[in-house]
Amino acid sequence: MPAKKMTSNRTHRGHGPLLPENKQGHSALRRGRTSIPHHVYLVTTATVQRRPFFLNFQAGCAAARCFEDKAILDDTKMVAWVLMPDHAHWLVQPGDRYTLTEIVNRLKSASARHANRVMEREGALWQKAFHDRALRAEEDLRQIARYIVTNPVRAGLVYQVQEYPFWNAMWL
Repeated sequence: MPAKKMTSNRTHRGHGPLLPENKQGHSALRRGRTSIPHHVYLVTTATVQRRPFFLNFQAGCAAARCFEDKAILDDTKMVAWVLMPDHAHWLVQPGDRYTLTEIVNRLKSASARHANRVMEREGALWQKAFHDRALRAEEDLRQIARYIVTNPVRAGLVYQVQEYPFWNAMWL
């Protein structure tokens, strides 16, 4: 009787099974992603090649306006946000109309369009992928928002968050 061909259960650096080649990288981040309306998510997205586009003050202003734009957000609540030179953090609560992925795509698309216009450039501004974490009900939103908006202080860009122009939280 011929031996059965065994399938490999190899792991990649001990972090779970290898994914098919077409499921590695950015697409692997999307695997299993769900979006629950009215649930709060912490989202982080980075610029292409972590280029510090938003050291350009006018580009930062153009992008930041999008994070507060009701036409872009629709029924999504922007709880808090900070725009760093090469990435952004958003604390968002989707409404009923758009999934988290759709919201992130709307924010990235609009902010890239406006910032690129100011910088007189074309092309991708944000990386395709983003990281998200659903917050548990018992987590303190204000504490997480404080952590987000103090990112420029921890990065050494300013001494006090009030000195940094690109942030907001719904309680202010």
